[in-house]
Amino acid sequence: MFDLFPEKGQTDLHIKYDAASGLKAIVAIDSTHLGPALGGCRFIEYDSTELAIADAVRLAQGMTYKAALANVPQGGGKAVIIKSPNTTNREAIFNAFGEFVEELNGRYITAIDCGTSAADMDIVKYHTQHATSTTTSGDPSPYTATGVFSGIQSAVRFKLGRKELTDVHVAIQGLGKVGSRLASMLYKAGAQLTVTDIDEKKCQAVAADTGANVITPSDIYSLPCDVFTPCGLGAVINDTTLKQLKCQIVAGSANNQLAKACHGNILHEKNILYAPDFIINAGGLIYASLNHNGQNTQSIFKRTCQIGKTLDEVFSRAKFNNQATVDVAIELAEKKLLH
Repeated sequence: MFDLFPEKGQTDLHIKYDAASGLKAIVAIDSTHLGPALGGCRFIEYDSTELAIADAVRLAQGMTYKAALANVPQGGGKAVIIKSPNTTNREAIFNAFGEFVEELNGRYITAIDCGTSAADMDIVKYHTQHATSTTTSGDPSPYTATGVFSGIQSAVRFKLGRKELTDVHVAIQGLGKVGSRLASMLYKAGAQLTVTDIDEKKCQAVAADTGANVITPSDIYSLPCDVFTPCGLGAVINDTTLKQLKCQIVAGSANNQLAKACHGNILHEKNILYAPDFIINAGGLIYASLNHNGQNTQSIFKRTCQIGKTLDEVFSRAKFNNQATVDVAIELAEKKLLH
């Protein structure tokens, strides 16, 4: 199991089983150097406990880098609740999870993620103050979408030399809260859209609003486009899909887009500009962190819009040093963690 942990950092793992509720939860804390670890809680099915642990550990490390480069006073953490196919006692599970978070004494702050909602966080908040993304604190997804939009603008300027998004062809994979909102923003900016999702109703809704073309999930990788925008689950850039990509830019909201660390270098070798996920999708973290610390929406929005400038620096350094953008981003984050 220790092989799952990154070579650098001081990851610790907390596991909780509650027989009464059926809670099977994992909290990975990658770093508290810059402040309490902050990261969402996933409530999804996993094929094994080992895969759930690996997901939590890897996501936690990404949150550490994300917080460092977003300049928020947080460390990196992540929670995973292993969902049963027959789960019926959701409220009991999140009551038990709230007690688990409280037991960590403020080292970890939880928030919404895949499979969880503001209503779930309300239950958690009843047991601990170390929770955000509740119904009263607001939805972070608009800020995530805003940050990704800013990042796509930066990538298009750098790679394509275009100041506007008019007629830029963007292929969006995943039309959840972030993907659908991003599609609307891109449409208003004049982009040409192709979209896909495993939920056909979401595809048709976005197509009706934006005029987007809809294709099957398996065809999105080989679609010729300017920007491939993954907004679903991770590991979409892998040994198989790298052979299919016909885009110039990869820039989206999904976490852990690279299945392996080497895939960032392969994108670089293929002359595909990659916007590291832990930079471009930091808008939700920025909102969760600053809102939790009492800052107003105007200052949070302003900070979110700085994501594009952070990517400008990463892209320029990568070009100057002939490095993969993800390697440059990690180096910048680790420098911040040393101070």
